Amino acid sequence: MKQPDIHIDISNLSKVYQSARGDVVALQDVNLQIRRGEFISLLGPSGCGKSTLLNIISGFQKPSSGVLLQNGREITGPDASRTVVFQDYALFGWMTLQENVEFGLKANGMPKAERADIARGLLEKVRLSGFENKLPHEISGGMKQRCSIARALAPDPEILLMDEPFGALDAQTRVMLQEEIARLSHEAGKTVVFVTHGIDEAVFLADRVVVMSPRPGRVRQEVDVTLARPRTSEVRADPWFVSTVNELWETLKPEWQKEEEEKA
Repeated sequence: MKQPDIHIDISNLSKVYQSARGDVVALQDVNLQIRRGEFISLLGPSGCGKSTLLNIISGFQKPSSGVLLQNGREITGPDASRTVVFQDYALFGWMTLQENVEFGLKANGMPKAERADIARGLLEKVRLSGFENKLPHEISGGMKQRCSIARALAPDPEILLMDEPFGALDAQTRVMLQEEIARLSHEAGKTVVFVTHGIDEAVFLADRVVVMSPRPGRVRQEVDVTLARPRTSEVRADPWFVSTVNELWETLKPEWQKEEEEKA
């Protein structure tokens, strides 16, 4: 039997932060293997280490212990083979959408005509054709995030890391962009790690939902999503989808209730 192509291999990974009140264990003994081309949703309550794990995979942070490999080699820092999409868009306000998408390609020395072609093609893929010369303040939040996704895809990374990218958007825009990223990731064949608080979002997008425990974050459950691709809005009415979302809600509800009580 052919062995799966493991793209990201995480073994016994822990992250400890030092604070005035002592050490804070954000992640403890995380073990996770992600296959090439797989879409992983990281799901769990606030403070469970989802974003910390994403930052470690990106190379922005280093683990305190454990092993993190990409293609069998240790991740030691940021790398063009991994790009990140953040919740706050992180677009340059003085640049047009076209210039924002071209930015990384220009920094890498790509000729002007070639990078312009790539940027136009990606803006078309995210349905922003005709908005190339707009500035970020002239478009909606959903359009900004689509531009951020195009910019992340421009260098043709192996791995796309997404940290609650739709968290600041209204419900309708969020649903539309879920369908967009489901389509784009399927077409591009990228390995995607997607951090979210939304159970339905996690199940709709993923090949596998990885549920994190409250701090210290560990992998407490993995759910394989066998729904066919490409994913469309009809999936949300599928009995398996509804049942799985409800089961995950029952699992996570006590932790989210505790989180709300602590905020109050």
